[in-house]
Amino acid sequence: MAFEGLLADPVVQTYLHELVGPRGMPVAAAPPDGEVTDEELAEKLDLELNDVRRALFILYENDLASYRRLRDEDSGWLTYLWTFEYESIPENLREEMHRLLAGLEARQGYERDNEFFLCETDSIRFEFDEAIEFGFECPQCGSELVSMDNDRLVDAMDERIAALREELNVDTGGADGTGTTA
Repeated sequence: MAFEGLLADPVVQTYLHELVGPRGMPVAAAPPDGEVTDEELAEKLDLELNDVRRALFILYENDLASYRRLRDEDSGWLTYLWTFEYESIPENLREEMHRLLAGLEARQGYERDNEFFLCETDSIRFEFDEAIEFGFECPQCGSELVSMDNDRLVDAMDERIAALREELNVDTGGADGTGTTA
């Protein structure tokens, strides 16, 4: 198998599992060399054909598999021959990390730019405008809403963002304003 080293990486295994789920993982985790039909995979892996097809389609949507169609001259039936293309997994993971970084930065901005109030009885968090609207009283239980300190959450986000930036080799404020070095 051409992708043994790549598939041994727990990050890659988690990525594939997130994509195809537990039913599709046997398909993703055991890509054959060369072309294979969905029926051959289902038989070889002892899986339902629909589960194999679903996994193959998800892999295809994520540029991790491709296919070519052959039409049977006599019956007119189409046969799909699938090829696994896991070379793009590292770049896909990098793109996922960039999306995570952007999401964390946006959430961090939201956390820094807003003041929050908490119903300690129901553990419901409200923005300042909502708290005013409800008269600083929980609409669920009537308890008083208390000011919430989210500094620990923001600090944890700072640490995670810094770690992601370091891993992605992204500085904190590029000249183009995007925060990238390239």
